[in-house]
Amino acid sequence: MDVLHKISFWLLVVGGLNWLLFVLGWEVGGVLLGGMDAMLAQVVYIAVGLAALFEIFYFFKK
Repeated sequence: MDVLHKISFWLLVVGGLNWLLFVLGWEVGGVLLGGMDAMLAQVVYIAVGLAALFEIFYFFKK
């Protein structure tokens, strides 16, 4: 469980930095992953969303 927590934490850090750069005008995540509509980008965005849900439940479980 601790490994899953660390993975989800780092996914959230990467996702948060991606949103910061997006707001500043740099679409780094989409560019690196082949655009917002690319399958790889969608998989990463889904993983970040699931990591957020996991962290919410993990936070309230403790």
